[in-house]
Amino acid sequence: QVQLVESGGDLVKPGGSLRLSCTASGFRLDSRTIAWFRQAPGKEREAVSCLNSGYGSTRHADAAKARFTISRLSANKAVYLQMSKLKPEDTATYYCAVYPEGKSCDDTFPRYELVEAWGQGTPVTVSW
Repeated sequence: QVQLVESGGDLVKPGGSLRLSCTASGFRLDSRTIAWFRQAPGKEREAVSCLNSGYGSTRHADAAKARFTISRLSANKAVYLQMSKLKPEDTATYYCAVYPEGKSCDDTFPRYELVEAWGQGTPVTVSW
């Protein structure tokens, strides 16, 4: 069974940094395309970043470019979302997601309806 677990959400001041982690069971992290999404209260879920399987090329939504980095530390340990220069508008619950086997970021991202499985989310609050 494919399962994802996020961690690392916290309260952080504007301009600060935070690293979110996503661990998985039921599959190897380097074998699937992994993405981060977020959802702020009262708003639709939006795409953040995507990491391809294998060598791990990436794609980012415009809001994440130049501030966020998605990476995988080792083949199956975790996928990370390193966020810097955080803004109050980054406040949201952040979700890790896995796309179906064989799909790449180019095939799928930023479409959330194509996601195979979601984590439970981790809350990030950017505020003074």
